[in-house]
Amino acid sequence: MKNKRVNFMTYTKLDADSIISYILSIDTLHHFFGTDTLEASEIGDGNLNYVYIVRAADHPEKALILKQAVPYLRIAGEGYPLSRDRMSYEIRSLKLYNALIPQHVPDVLYADEAMSVIVLEYLSKHIIMREGMMDAIIYPNFAAHMGQFLAQTLFKTSSLFLEGTAKRQMMAQFNNNTELCGLTETFVFTAPYMEHETNEIDPLIEAEVLALREDTAFKIAMLELKYKFMNQSDALLHGDLHTGSIMINKDETYVIDSEFAFFGPFGFDVGALIGNLAMSWVSHFERSKDSHYQGWILESIVELYETFETYFLSLWSAAEQSALIEPGFIDHKGLKQYQQNFMQNILQESIGFAGAKISRRQLGIAGVADIRGIEEPKSRARAEKMALSIGIHLVKNYRTMHLITDLTDYLRNLK
Repeated sequence: MKNKRVNFMTYTKLDADSIISYILSIDTLHHFFGTDTLEASEIGDGNLNYVYIVRAADHPEKALILKQAVPYLRIAGEGYPLSRDRMSYEIRSLKLYNALIPQHVPDVLYADEAMSVIVLEYLSKHIIMREGMMDAIIYPNFAAHMGQFLAQTLFKTSSLFLEGTAKRQMMAQFNNNTELCGLTETFVFTAPYMEHETNEIDPLIEAEVLALREDTAFKIAMLELKYKFMNQSDALLHGDLHTGSIMINKDETYVIDSEFAFFGPFGFDVGALIGNLAMSWVSHFERSKDSHYQGWILESIVELYETFETYFLSLWSAAEQSALIEPGFIDHKGLKQYQQNFMQNILQESIGFAGAKISRRQLGIAGVADIRGIEEPKSRARAEKMALSIGIHLVKNYRTMHLITDLTDYLRNLK
């Protein structure tokens, strides 16, 4: 039976039935399938948006992904209004990422800001990285791929590469993503460390939680990180980069879900990803108990950061002029010293932001399945306590770490 074609002139929340009518109303997508007989089903359990897979009924291998924003925070319900504009920032960032490093983001097949819809290629041979890591799957190309992704996307949207006008024009496309930045300010840097209605705290770690709420040194350090997040517009960030926003297999790595995109500090995306790797490492003391796999995770943290740093500096060396550095302003030796200090600051901020992400995931809304998915209560609590201890240490001591191996050595010594 053929599906009906309908015109969508104003915003409409789509479901599995109306999505088909929507797809058929768009000539390029109708042509992609070459048939009127389609099937749609919801997939995923995103915190913010709805995601569907649409297939040709007679050729299910022909498929695409449709993602739509609704005017509220999905994980919290309609009682938490949230502008649909977030989809516009995902559309803009994915298009920009496709221009900068197309091998690591899905193709954007169609975008409709009025309907808050983006249609993406279906990555049929890939899975969410978090799911693979929970099963202790090794991804040999992950660290190299993501190090390159971070270097390209951060360097080429910064004042180290762009002229001043170009940077400001690019920033203007993302400056109004204030609601999602506000979510991060609340749920990463603030709410988990105080009484808040959204917190999800395991009673078995209540003593640690109460102690943290009285830890002034931690809160001062967290305020410093929050201030950087709010005011440091270094480069375009993904804004929510973790193992749940990466589609992967042994050969390929794709970054998805960039609706949090905004201009922020260099270290935020780097730290967010490192923090998620560290939480996976913690979880495997209770999950697989596989020291070899945990070793691969720590090696990946080092390779990820060192690849990022190497590529970032190579891009910097190739950039002849930018908003920051005019030809003839500084000699080669002076520039090298400046670069060394610059990269040291990125490393330390990355470690601090990693600590913030780790801490927040143990106490606040939307914890990570790696740890919260551990079924045995005492086992889960052990992982939560260990992760929280790591997060607190990194937040309070990130300025004492000078190499990425300082972080991984610290983790190894916790065994």
